[in-house]
Amino acid sequence: MHNSFFHLLIAGLMLICLTTGLVLPAGSVYGQTKTQEEPEGGGAIQIAAPHGVLMEAATGKIIYEKEKDVQVSPASITKIMTLILIFDALEEGKITMEEEVTTSAYAKSMGGSQVFLEEGEKQTVETLIKCIVIASGNDASVAMAERIGGSEEAFVESMNQRAQDLGMENTHFEDCCGLTESKNHYSSAYDVALMSRELITRYPKILEYSSIWMDTIIHVTRQGSSEFGLTNTNKLLRSFDGCVGLKTGSTSIAKYCVSTVAVRNGITLIGVVMTAPDYKVRFADAAAMLNYGFGKCSMFVDEHTEKLKKVPVKKTVQGSVPCKFSETFYYLETEGKSLDNMKKEIRMKKSLTAPVKAGDTAGEAVYLLDGQEIGSVKIVAAEDLAASKYLDYLIYLCMQAVSF
Repeated sequence: MHNSFFHLLIAGLMLICLTTGLVLPAGSVYGQTKTQEEPEGGGAIQIAAPHGVLMEAATGKIIYEKEKDVQVSPASITKIMTLILIFDALEEGKITMEEEVTTSAYAKSMGGSQVFLEEGEKQTVETLIKCIVIASGNDASVAMAERIGGSEEAFVESMNQRAQDLGMENTHFEDCCGLTESKNHYSSAYDVALMSRELITRYPKILEYSSIWMDTIIHVTRQGSSEFGLTNTNKLLRSFDGCVGLKTGSTSIAKYCVSTVAVRNGITLIGVVMTAPDYKVRFADAAAMLNYGFGKCSMFVDEHTEKLKKVPVKKTVQGSVPCKFSETFYYLETEGKSLDNMKKEIRMKKSLTAPVKAGDTAGEAVYLLDGQEIGSVKIVAAEDLAASKYLDYLIYLCMQAVSF
């Protein structure tokens, strides 16, 4: 009797689930169901915006993510890529900070956020960088795009190529400032973090400008000279300890977004928030992610201050070649482990054979934490070394005989 009643009860529950579409979550029996916003390895933060990512700058490690690869409108965060190309051009010597750039009629015609450049007005590259990163000037962005690319269209082609080179798989640009409402102009929280990392690690000078709260520029036109104030659109500069940038954005389509950079205790974090419903949520979410990251992370950095021994080289009278570490080693710990037990082992090749080129692998530095290998850095030849010929050996033997 009891068994029949139990079977009827089970059947009734199954019927209710089928007719109402009720589905029990997988794993809920064991209390292990994770929300989509929960970071890998656990965590307690949740952001209100639909899309976000928290990245550590030195290693590129993702600490927190929420729908990070969804394609959305980036608004003025687009200008991060514009700034990358500006600093590329500076590095390549195509432009200088002191060079004056003339504003075109097209650049002047930009709407939205602007610094009100006049047609024919000249401003230095450095001033235009400030206008872009502090005040998000669309007119300044186009002026620089035209100077570097010849036209905004050509400059945007370079933006898309640079994005492709950085592995930004969910990004496509159609203008240099993010003012467009085209559906073919999009990015993702992760891609924005990628280009933000490229900008601040390759060109850290940008942080000198993005951390400025207020500044002024001088307009010099046919009407005379006038002062214009620049106020940073990133409110976290004044409310979040360690914030040094980077860029905000908002349009009716993109809603509110921000890529913010903060530095504490030698750790640099990039927090990207996309499609937030209002500016308060944008900044609150970014601050929450950054606080979470700084509370969770510790960093080990090895800049290799020790001197390496030379490596023997066969088939050359010099006999050996000096070596160097290929790069600084960074290790980001996010699981609360102590870094006091970090050990470094130098493992060199017994010898190399000439010819040797600078950069050829000569060994590696291996890092172990609590006995487990967690990373390595190549050790490379510091200079070229050609293979010696018969005459080289003869001269070498003569020199040895003379010195003897």
